[in-house]
Order: sequence, then structure tokens, then C-alpha cells
Amino acid sequence: MADSTKAAGWLPPEEYVRTIANATMYGCLYFTDTRGRPLGLRSTIDPDPWQWPGGNTDKGETPWETAVRECKEETGIAFRGECRLIGMNFAPAGGGWPLCRVGFVFDGGTLTDAQLDAIVLDPAEHTEWRVLTIDQWRTVMDPLTFDRLADTDASRRTSTTMYAEHEPVQCVRPKSLEP
Repeated sequence: MADSTKAAGWLPPEEYVRTIANATMYGCLYFTDTRGRPLGLRSTIDPDPWQWPGGNTDKGETPWETAVRECKEETGIAFRGECRLIGMNFAPAGGGWPLCRVGFVFDGGTLTDAQLDAIVLDPAEHTEWRVLTIDQWRTVMDPLTFDRLADTDASRRTSTTMYAEHEPVQCVRPKSLEP
């Protein structure tokens, strides 16, 4: 006798997920200084892109938990503010990266000069931090990263939530890892 509880075409979850797009997720905190200038971190692995405190979501972790944990690990900042989503970024698979990429950007608020001076970078992850105006960031960021920064900054300033779709992540071996 056939199992009438299963609809035609039904697949067990472990099979079904192989038929749909899968993704990596990240969570990060977006901070500015008291003059409204965004904080950026320079990666040790690839010094070209500037990043916000955050990283990839571990199994069993929410993007919010990721953002708070990674911020502490990367900067020493023990963020205790509220969970306020200000943006989401999506990039489809492609460009050498096998999965979609979904990012959650949370409002980290404003850091005082004393809080900025207290940043302790994890030397395995970042070599420096900077706060620059949006116009100054335009001159040091690649266009895709700058677009994400400008969208996120506008979202925060207008108290709206931003959703942005981007081209696939271009996965290239950083120069620092070349043989």
C-alpha cells in the first residue's frame, strides 16, 4: 500500500536541499565614529578589501550571534547593543564561489574616540582599522565593496533596512597566499 501522506514529488529533506540553492551566511556590525565616519578593517589574508567586524556563521549560530562573536574576536569590542538589522546583501553562486552568499548587517552604533583607541585587532585576521568619510572610502575600496558601504550607510542614516543584490563573489587566491 502506498504512503498517502507523501505528495507526488516529495523528497526527504537531505535529498531536497541538494536540488535548491544553498548559501553561506555572515553577520557583521556596522560602526561609525562620533563624526559619522564608518569603521573598516583590513584583512590579513587579502589586504585589498576592507571589511566590517563580522564573519561567517558557524553551525547552530544565528547571524546576530555571529556578528557579536566575531566583533569581540576581531576587535575586542564586547558589543551589548540591541539587535537592529540595517541591511542584507545577496550574491548568487558563481565567479569561482560554489554557493550563494547572504549577509546580515547590524547597526553597531557610534564608537567614541576612547572606544576606537581601545580596539585590539586579532593579528591573524586584520592588520589595521580606519575611520574615513564616505568619499574617502570611495578612493580605497573596490566598487562593489564601496556600493555595499554606501547602501549600508544610507540605510542607517535614514533608519530603513536595505536589501542589495550583487554580482557573484569573485573567488581569487589572494596575493598573500600565492606560492
